[in-house]
Amino acid sequence: MIQKSIFYTSILLIVTFISFGFKPYDNQINQWFDFDSSDEALYIFPSQQNTDYTYLNAPFTGKFFIGYKEAIGFKESQNKYQKVNTLGYMGKYQFGMETLKSIGVSDSARFINNPKLQEKAFVTLLSRNKFILQNYIAKYEGKVISNIKITESGILAAAHLGGAGSVIKFFKSKGERRVKDEYGTSIRSYLKEFAGYETKNIPAIKNARIK
Repeated sequence: MIQKSIFYTSILLIVTFISFGFKPYDNQINQWFDFDSSDEALYIFPSQQNTDYTYLNAPFTGKFFIGYKEAIGFKESQNKYQKVNTLGYMGKYQFGMETLKSIGVSDSARFINNPKLQEKAFVTLLSRNKFILQNYIAKYEGKVISNIKITESGILAAAHLGGAGSVIKFFKSKGERRVKDEYGTSIRSYLKEFAGYETKNIPAIKNARIK
């Protein structure tokens, strides 16, 4: 009888000990993110609110160059390599045929079916435009013109949209010249939307062409 009592008491103690090991977690938010004085979140993930992940677009690319490429590609074509718009602009970055010829691409069918070639074309055009606009980048980067903070990445994005000449007109008019593409998208919007990305490693190459 005594042995049975000892046995059941031991079982009870073991169960009690194990149950304390599964004590509910103290659901306090760790210091994974911070807020500035304006209550604007600097970082929003990780979060304990499932709704914060509903519209999450992973992977995180931030302000790195890969983020720059993907952001422009999404703006131009929703990152669709085979998209051709009503004006004949092609691919993920919506190149016109004249622009393609200027960087060494003459076969539109090959271009539209070759994602690697499209990515090379994008970087090649950036290099070409950076050479053309290097003096304007040096002169205006960091300044505010027409309520827009000017950055190198914004300048190059605007040149991708409207050509280097349109960007030069913008600066010569001190931001008063309103330049838009055929669909009404302004280079001002690209200067603002694509500001602050990492493009310093893009070389400035005169008459850059795809080999």
